[in-house]
Amino acid sequence: MASTSIEIYNSHEVDHHWSEVSLSHSNMSESAKAHHPGPPVKGEKSQCSDFSYVGIDAILEQMRRKAMKQGFEFNIMIVGQSGLGKSTLMNTLFKSKVSRKSVQPSPEERIPKTIEIKSVSHDVEEKGVRMKLTVIDTPGFGDQINNENCWQPIMKFINDQYEAYLQEEININRKKRIPDSRVHCCIYFIPPTGHCLRPLDVEFMRRLSKVVNIVPVIAKADTLTLEERDDFKQTIREELRANGIDVYPQKEFDEDAEDRIINDKIREMIPFAVVGSDQEYQVNGKRILGRKTKWGTIEVENIAHCEFAYLRDLLIRTHMQNIKDITGSIHYETYRVRRLNESNGHFTSLPAVEPKTNGLPAEQPAVLQANGVAAQHGALSHEM
Repeated sequence: MASTSIEIYNSHEVDHHWSEVSLSHSNMSESAKAHHPGPPVKGEKSQCSDFSYVGIDAILEQMRRKAMKQGFEFNIMIVGQSGLGKSTLMNTLFKSKVSRKSVQPSPEERIPKTIEIKSVSHDVEEKGVRMKLTVIDTPGFGDQINNENCWQPIMKFINDQYEAYLQEEININRKKRIPDSRVHCCIYFIPPTGHCLRPLDVEFMRRLSKVVNIVPVIAKADTLTLEERDDFKQTIREELRANGIDVYPQKEFDEDAEDRIINDKIREMIPFAVVGSDQEYQVNGKRILGRKTKWGTIEVENIAHCEFAYLRDLLIRTHMQNIKDITGSIHYETYRVRRLNESNGHFTSLPAVEPKTNGLPAEQPAVLQANGVAAQHGALSHEM
């Protein structure tokens, strides 16, 4: 896994607003500033002189400082057939060359005969906030004549990351901070056919939505008219409901009424119709990312042109921590419980230990570990 260090700087962005509800959540630093104002204005009563003030709100600033020191981790998987602009969209999301093709260019990108899982990591820093970003690519998915069971290598990879985290977690002498390689989010690229989902799309999302947060997007949405795009989105939403596919944000995980209102608006937009581009142009004196055509420039961050801005806000600005929380508390926890239950069932089926003639117990089977998990047991898949 390659690792590079890159610095991200803010460029001028096209102003955009959510049509009916704001998805921008106040960040921790702003909250801390609200609770820790500067020197009091003359005549204004200071918190220090407030007899009833305890200082519990200072925990926010403590958490912020600790988080800034530790940094963050975010692992994102991109799945879709070749030619849908997966690498370009990743570069557009983070405004840097973060995709596998950008870091490991190949003179001839050949379609592999089998699905390969390739990942590349970057140390991203913006305004003093450090994040280890890992982009996991799946070249070969959906590119074969026979795509039967093509989701299995992806399912295995996701489960392998859960297993690695579990083994670190149950060690007697475990690390102070366990490296997190679990897949937090999977962006699934739907071809812009304008008709309906392919059987492959339905089967992949039906199986993988049980083990990872899936965010479906319509790739290269500029190939569709606005009417075709809206009809296609509606058809996809109906097919997802008909097949019982629960994509992110999952309705059952809404924490309260406020979350439900915000997430309902997002669910009405899914799948996001996106356009990616890492080319900069000048439009009305502003620098923008876009695609230039004979009849004009498609502005990536203009919500009148595509829904990239909504996807970017969901993944990075408003729901990144929630995506990670659901990965840890729901998907990983489901894997952990099943894994340990199967291990416990394995132990109870072992024959009773017969004492030796000298009164000492016989040696325990070698497959048992001190942590109570079978040493050689393979990773349990979520999919039964």
